[in-house]
Amino acid sequence: MDRDMTAGSITAGLLKFAFPLMAGNVLQQFYNLADTLIVGRVLGSDALAAVGASYTLMTFLTSIVMGLCMGSSAYFAMQYGKRDYNHLHQGIFLSFLLIFLFTLALNLFAFLSLHWIIGILQIPPVLQTMTEDYLFYIFMGISATFLYNFFANLMRAVGNSLIPLVFLGISVALNILLDILFVMIFRWNIRGAAVATVIAQFASGMGIACYCHFFCPMLRIRREDMRWNGKILKEIFSLSFLTCLQQSVMNFGILMIQGLVNSFGTTIMAAFAAAVKIDTLAYMPVQDFGNAFSTFTAQNYGAGKTERIKKGIRSSVLCILAFCTAVSLAVCLFARNLMGIFIDGENSEVIQAGVRYLQIEAAFYFGIGILFMLYGYYRAIERPGMSVILTLCSLGTRVALSYALSGIPSLGVTGIWISIPIGWALADAVGISYYFIAMSQKRS
Repeated sequence: MDRDMTAGSITAGLLKFAFPLMAGNVLQQFYNLADTLIVGRVLGSDALAAVGASYTLMTFLTSIVMGLCMGSSAYFAMQYGKRDYNHLHQGIFLSFLLIFLFTLALNLFAFLSLHWIIGILQIPPVLQTMTEDYLFYIFMGISATFLYNFFANLMRAVGNSLIPLVFLGISVALNILLDILFVMIFRWNIRGAAVATVIAQFASGMGIACYCHFFCPMLRIRREDMRWNGKILKEIFSLSFLTCLQQSVMNFGILMIQGLVNSFGTTIMAAFAAAVKIDTLAYMPVQDFGNAFSTFTAQNYGAGKTERIKKGIRSSVLCILAFCTAVSLAVCLFARNLMGIFIDGENSEVIQAGVRYLQIEAAFYFGIGILFMLYGYYRAIERPGMSVILTLCSLGTRVALSYALSGIPSLGVTGIWISIPIGWALADAVGISYYFIAMSQKRS
């Protein structure tokens, strides 16, 4: 069902649109979460460490594709808010072609650079063969990631967040079943977990593409839409490229942190692999709320309803603070229990290292919640460059402090953990300050 977010209750509309996004992104994490759980329990901590290192790399690569799709969706939402369906259809065609070609190039680069990437990540020698084997098969799913994210973002841009959730749910269920079949029954080891994930990704990508074509006539491309339009392409490229840059810079910073974490050995690697999954699942809903707020803002920006956007900002801040407070308390209190889901109780050192990470990060979830909202806001008002600046503030601080503080003997790996919320806080301060400066300039 398409949702017009330029009218009606703001808070109720945001929450109704955001809940399927939240559920969908939680489900999406189960792609790697299922691998982590089954691999950690069945194949042991070395295999878990290999999957964890691979997850960070794949997050970086897929974030490039996802950033392009997210940037395009901002354009789609603006045209939908304006009710300019001709530009919407041409934009769909041009952005699909642009992102598809880029995805092919990225996939080729990933395969050709696999051995080099393993070295850059500082994977311990004992894990290199296992990690390379896992990544070889996982890379086959990059094009499936493009298909799903392009059509999911297209449908969300016109207010339909339910259908992407349905296809993702089917895909996750398939992924878990195939994990059990390939890893636990067929004994394909870590390769089986990768193949299961790729098959499930293609199921969701092809499924939602077919649904969009056959059941969404408003989004169907006609022959007359398949033509060059430099103005539209330039606008889409600007939004997509800068959003892609923001996403890739963010995840490249995380990739650099992964390399630093790997230097502390397999115990910290395994702890980080499990704790990051918990951490990501904990704040993922507020990231999706930021994406919902971005769609709301883009539609109203296209419709010229600036006062409604201001009211939406106030509602969103209250929702984010309430959610983050509740989740922070839950993760801090149950960090050990959550780590026990992935790590056998006998591995007490791994569990303790993961608990330390979770308790530090969870105490400051409100910081990343506000940051996700700022990302969505600036992308929606055609200032994606500001999102890049905020990402550089956050990740630049995080990377610099991680390398500096982890070198202090009394801190060690804890220095990496405490650098993260400091980066969030600095980016929030910059983004909020810029908002009020821009508002004061408009009034004057």
